[in-house]
Amino acid sequence: MEKFDYTKISDDCVKCGKCKPVCTIFNINQDEATSPRGFIDLLGAYKRDELELDKTAKEIFESCFLCTNCVEVCPNDLPTDMIIEQVRSDIAKKYGIAWYKRLFFFLLRHRKIMDFMSKLGWMFQTCGIKIDAEKKSATPRFSLPIVKKNRALPYADSVSFLNKYPENIRAKEDVKKGRVAIFIGCMSNYTYTKTGDSLVKILKKLELDIFIPKKQLCCGAPAYFTGAFDTVDYLTKKNIEYFESWIDSVDAVIIPEATCSAMINQDWEHYLHNQPEWKERAKKLSSKIFMATKWLENNTDLKDMLAKSGKKFDQMVTYHDPCHAKKMQGIWKEPRELLKQNYVLKEMSDSNRCCGFGGVTMQTERFDFARAAGAPKAAMIRDTKAQIVSAECSACRMQITDSLYHADVDVVFKNPIELIAEALED
Repeated sequence: MEKFDYTKISDDCVKCGKCKPVCTIFNINQDEATSPRGFIDLLGAYKRDELELDKTAKEIFESCFLCTNCVEVCPNDLPTDMIIEQVRSDIAKKYGIAWYKRLFFFLLRHRKIMDFMSKLGWMFQTCGIKIDAEKKSATPRFSLPIVKKNRALPYADSVSFLNKYPENIRAKEDVKKGRVAIFIGCMSNYTYTKTGDSLVKILKKLELDIFIPKKQLCCGAPAYFTGAFDTVDYLTKKNIEYFESWIDSVDAVIIPEATCSAMINQDWEHYLHNQPEWKERAKKLSSKIFMATKWLENNTDLKDMLAKSGKKFDQMVTYHDPCHAKKMQGIWKEPRELLKQNYVLKEMSDSNRCCGFGGVTMQTERFDFARAAGAPKAAMIRDTKAQIVSAECSACRMQITDSLYHADVDVVFKNPIELIAEALED
């Protein structure tokens, strides 16, 4: 992980306060200590040995959603999200990681065991295990996909995406226009499998050879945001070694997930900052890693195909910008350009506002914060009167679906890849 000088960053913060109005957690609790400038000030004190990393400090540093809104508006470009990721590693070393998180990270390392649990019908709710925040229960609870009231898991399937398809799906030789690989992401692999199905349909329509690398592992994002750097190290290096074995045989690796693509494109290099050889290997791979809609919009004739299809759907769509798409990768025009060929788009009042997912800790011990952050987003979606909300992120999907359910808003969530595939159907 890239090592930052907390004292220098604290000194560089001019305390202008521009970060506070856009901060997800500050908008919930109005506590200066958990505003971005509060985080930075406390980290400076920690570096100067003026602050003990006690349980109170632990709770403060674990309350950040890592949405990067503060980074986007900071006049000094201070990396608030990255220094909090760094201190969470210190927290994990001092206090350890809860057993249910360790179990989850163990499963992320071992695809075959996760596959076995999936075949049994068990599926994780919100990053694996959720603490009942309303009852303040310390007992993790599992959810089955057949529980109808849990609208966050509408597409859970006993067969994962990676196990559903052959490794190679070939286009006809006389029409083949290239070869691309799919990195699917854990949630789309096990829970929202229609996203992967739809991506395969689109690539077939584009007459591309499809390579589905079977030994891909989790990108490491859940562990990275939690501070479990031993798991990040394992997953990052295993994936890099595996990618290198086939990367030269494909034109691109496309990912229908904002978080996974941002993790591989940016955070792998950040994490490997002090390991120059591995950092360079990650950097070399990143030139071929793309979020799906960005690559499809910029490198294929998909938009023209959608326009020529002549299909116009009556459903109105509103688009949510995942934090790891717009703010981290600058991707927001591409999905809209593709969708507006066949759908009516209605912008919500603040598409850039974080949905409130926030990672494993936020979805367990701090789920009351996630619920509070999700309510304004559900209200924005309701006010558009759209029938569909879309975002290229399964974490956003799970969080927003839950928020819509609790707000009694009858809006369906679909990945833009699903909507595009529907427009291409004969």
